[in-house]
Amino acid sequence: MNNNIFNKKDELIMSLVHYFVTEEDYSPINVRGAKNEIWLENLEAPYKIIRINSKYIHNEEQYNMDIFKLGFVVRQIKRKTLSFKMKVLNICLDMNDSVKLEEVKNINTISVNSISDLKKNKFLGELFPKIKTERLKRTDDIIKVLNATEDINKKTTKENNKYEEVFKPKKIIVTKIIIILCIIMYFLSLFISDNFNYSLLILGANNKSLVLKGEIYRLIACAFLHGGILHLVVNMYSLWIVGSQVENYIGKFKYIIIYLLSALMGSMFSLVFLGNSISIGASGAIFGLMGSLLYFGYHYRLYLSNALTNQLIPIIILNLFLGFCISGIDNMAHIGGLVGGYLATMIVGVKYKSTKSEMINGIIVYLLLIAFLTYAILKLA
Repeated sequence: MNNNIFNKKDELIMSLVHYFVTEEDYSPINVRGAKNEIWLENLEAPYKIIRINSKYIHNEEQYNMDIFKLGFVVRQIKRKTLSFKMKVLNICLDMNDSVKLEEVKNINTISVNSISDLKKNKFLGELFPKIKTERLKRTDDIIKVLNATEDINKKTTKENNKYEEVFKPKKIIVTKIIIILCIIMYFLSLFISDNFNYSLLILGANNKSLVLKGEIYRLIACAFLHGGILHLVVNMYSLWIVGSQVENYIGKFKYIIIYLLSALMGSMFSLVFLGNSISIGASGAIFGLMGSLLYFGYHYRLYLSNALTNQLIPIIILNLFLGFCISGIDNMAHIGGLVGGYLATMIVGVKYKSTKSEMINGIIVYLLLIAFLTYAILKLA
C-alpha cells in the first residue's frame, strides 16, 4: 500500500542525499541559518560542495540573491578547510522555468524537478554516471525513507569509525626510544673526550668535509647529538609534544621513516648553506615532524583546521623567525627538515586519505630534491 506521505520533492531530496552519501562519498555538513537546504562536502571530489536547495525561486532577482548567499557560505567553508579553490554544484529543486541560469565562476547551477529529470540530466549523467542507475529498492514511501536512512547511517558510521581509529589515543613508544637515545648520546659525548667538539665529531656530528670523505652516516647520526643540557632539554620537550602526535596519528613505522628522512633533508640543507661548520641536534627532524603534521592536518582539515591556523602554523613561523634572529641556530636544517617531513609524509601516506599517485609524487619530488642538494654540495665543495 502506498501511503503517499511524502511528495515528489521529498522523494527527490532523499534520492539525491542517498546517492551522494552512499555512492560518491559525500558527507552532510551543518550550515548555520540554512533553511530548506542540504549541504554536502567531499574535499577530494571535483565538486567539493554540493548544495541541494528546495526553496522556490520564482524570478532572476531571487536567483541572483540566492547565488550571492551561496557564495558567502562557500567563502566561510573555504577558510575553514584551507581551500584556495572550491567548485560548487548547486542543485535547485523548485525553480520557475523562466529563470535564466547564468554562469557563475566555480558555481554550476542546475534545475531538477523530479527523479525522471534527474536521470535525464546530461550534465549530471556525465559528472556522476552511476546516478542514472541509482534506485531506491522499495516503492512504499515509508520503506524508502527507512532504507535510505539506514544506508546513510551505515555510511556515516563507517566514516566515523575510520576517524576514531586515526584519532584515538595510542601507546607512545618510538618517541620515547628516540628521546632515550638522544639522552644516552649526550652523556656519552661528555665522557668520550675532554674536548666536547671532538666527542661530537667522533659520535657523528654533521660536517661537510667528513661527509664528502664518505662518512654519510653523519647526515642521520647528527640528529641524535646535542651541544648542551639546555639544547637537549628544549629539543626533547619539543620532540615529546610534536612526536607523540605524529606517532599517534600516522603510526609507528611511518613515524620512524618520517623522522629519518626529515633528519637527512635537514642535514643536507645545512651542508649546502652553512659551509664546513659542525651541525648537531634533533631540531631539524622535529621541524620535519611539524611538516608531517601540516600534511596530515591538511588532509583532515575539517577536524583540525583551527589547530593548524591557530597553533601549528604560528609556532612554525615563530621558530623560523627566532632561528634567523638568534646566532648559533642552524635554521637551514630547520627549513630542510620541515620540507623533508612534509614530503616524507606524502611518501608514506595518510591513512584513508592518501592516494598511490600522491605517494609516488612524494617519492619523485623527494629524490629530485636530494639529487639537487647533492649536486649543490659537490659544486660548493
